[in-house]
Amino acid sequence: MTEEEKKLTDRRFYKAEQEATFAGEQTGTLQTRHPAYQLAFQDTDFLLRDELRPVRFQLELLKPEMLLEEANIGSTLVMYGSARIPSPEKCDEVLAMASSDEDKKVAERLVAKAKYYEEARKLARIASQCGLVEKGMRQFVVCSGGGPSIMEAANRGAHEVGAESLGLNIVLPHEQAPNPYVTPRLSFQFHYFALRKMHFLLRARAVAVFPGGFGTLDEMLEMITLIQTGKMKPIPVLLYGREFWEKVINFEALAEEGVIARRDLDLFTWCETAEDGWKAIRAFYDLDCG
Repeated sequence: MTEEEKKLTDRRFYKAEQEATFAGEQTGTLQTRHPAYQLAFQDTDFLLRDELRPVRFQLELLKPEMLLEEANIGSTLVMYGSARIPSPEKCDEVLAMASSDEDKKVAERLVAKAKYYEEARKLARIASQCGLVEKGMRQFVVCSGGGPSIMEAANRGAHEVGAESLGLNIVLPHEQAPNPYVTPRLSFQFHYFALRKMHFLLRARAVAVFPGGFGTLDEMLEMITLIQTGKMKPIPVLLYGREFWEKVINFEALAEEGVIARRDLDLFTWCETAEDGWKAIRAFYDLDCG
């Protein structure tokens, strides 16, 4: 025995990666070539069976959680928003692509909201430059859905000041690649919407919601419901673009009809600028930074 092997702390079982190497070195026979003989954790066809859905759920929960812990990320500033609002640099292109009168009107409305791309970008810069660290863990690390538009703006703002940021992408029938500003080691891809949603909020200590469509509405309303019902402790919820949101959702009517309480309208804070949002976060947590 080597001196290392004599130590009481030495492993007595091989690691899975070592066992996998041993298995790969086995002589090829009819038995060893059959899928049934594969180690279960190396058998992709087996892992993709319907019966293994609970295991895949656990893997999608564990992988990001472990990697974020290793990256010393204690909390996040989550930023939701449209995948269609153009950056200021692309406004002319969006207008030029519109052919019909209706398309031109839609393009003009999208271009008018390009200001929120810049506010998202600026908010990400402010939070990232603050560089808060608590108990060795980084706080308010920017997190987006990893895609284009408002999501890109969030990651871009962090990237511009040399800070890391997260991107939580989802597999869709049409291609959705991570935007180029997501930190590669913090770029994750999910199969299950439920697990992606969970990771958005597990570390969230503030959420900024910019104008968006079904996906943004889904994330926003579910989060507000979690806070409203007491399932989740209150955090700053920054709602950007009051004119837009009050056009698509009549919050006052919900209160007037009695289906929500009047106090539920205080669960979120109206914002228009990055400074508005960061001021609300600072006030909520009594921060000196920024």
